[in-house]
Amino acid sequence: MPDLFDPLHVKSWELPHRVVMAPLTRNRAGAGMVPGDLAVEYYAQRASAALIVTEGTQPSAVGQGYLDTPGIHTPEQVGGWRRVADAVHAKGGRIVVQLMHAGRIAHPDNKQGLETVAPSAIAAPDTMFTAEGMKPYPVPRALALEEIPGVVEEFAHAARCAVEAGLDGVEIHAANGYLLHQFLAPGSNERTDEYGGSPANRARFAIEVTRAVADAIGAERVGIRISPAHNIQGATEEDPEDVEATYTTLVDEIAPLGLAYLSALADPSLELSQRLRKDFGGVFIANDGFGSVTSRESAQAVLDDDLADAVAVGRLFLANPDLPARWRSGAALNEPNPDTFYGGGAEGYVDYPFLQD
Repeated sequence: MPDLFDPLHVKSWELPHRVVMAPLTRNRAGAGMVPGDLAVEYYAQRASAALIVTEGTQPSAVGQGYLDTPGIHTPEQVGGWRRVADAVHAKGGRIVVQLMHAGRIAHPDNKQGLETVAPSAIAAPDTMFTAEGMKPYPVPRALALEEIPGVVEEFAHAARCAVEAGLDGVEIHAANGYLLHQFLAPGSNERTDEYGGSPANRARFAIEVTRAVADAIGAERVGIRISPAHNIQGATEEDPEDVEATYTTLVDEIAPLGLAYLSALADPSLELSQRLRKDFGGVFIANDGFGSVTSRESAQAVLDDDLADAVAVGRLFLANPDLPARWRSGAALNEPNPDTFYGGGAEGYVDYPFLQD
């Protein structure tokens, strides 16, 4: 079985090892939702990751959910991401942008009053942080059938913007209760047209988005993230047979495209995880650290048990920009400070020390 520090060939990318930086929301975009100087420094610091997957980045203004998250659909945003890509590449790294349409996990206060859309007019549970404090999620407007091709095109446009910015590709976010997952999950999708009801219908939107993005920039530059039965943010999937039917349909339809990778936020030892990996037939990235912090030992165990080809790591990359070097040498790790995860400035973002410090 491979070691964490063995190289990995992923379509057009040659990864020097198998420790991938997972997408991590940081809420520090500037005016116009443009990544600024701090983002350039932050990502460049972490260029030693096998592959950086950026924070969730909206493909349209309506797709924004949280305060101060970056977009990749305007010329100004493309310019900001070009600076990030150049800085990461100058340090020998590879970086893809995660395309995340938040769907109903949004509040108009966070996006200049723009509406919230979703597959169905069902409000998400709980509340959303805004500049005025916590507020209930509004009831979203259900997307009309004739609007859906336009949303698909927003993803394709954002992917073209990513390539224009010099990024190495994109990751399609079909997980964690956001728009694509909202279509996949029966708990958030009560449509009665061809995008709702059966597993095949609920998978249709994610399949169409993936095909459109692959057509736009080449499948070899495209990954996709899923989280079967994660049951988060009201995107509930509680029937195991339905979950299996939905995700096998999704993967079977996108596998022929020849995507760069499939990333799953799920226990990789589950029978469904391994079936999806087999059906996909390409590089499979495991991320089982949502509930607990991934350690070097647990990451290596995933490879030892032949459960994945690489491992995505989140929180430890926040505090350890040189995490691969620390894991390789067995050095002590910096502890992440949760108080600085979301929003703010340099503190807890670009000021964690490197080993040489």
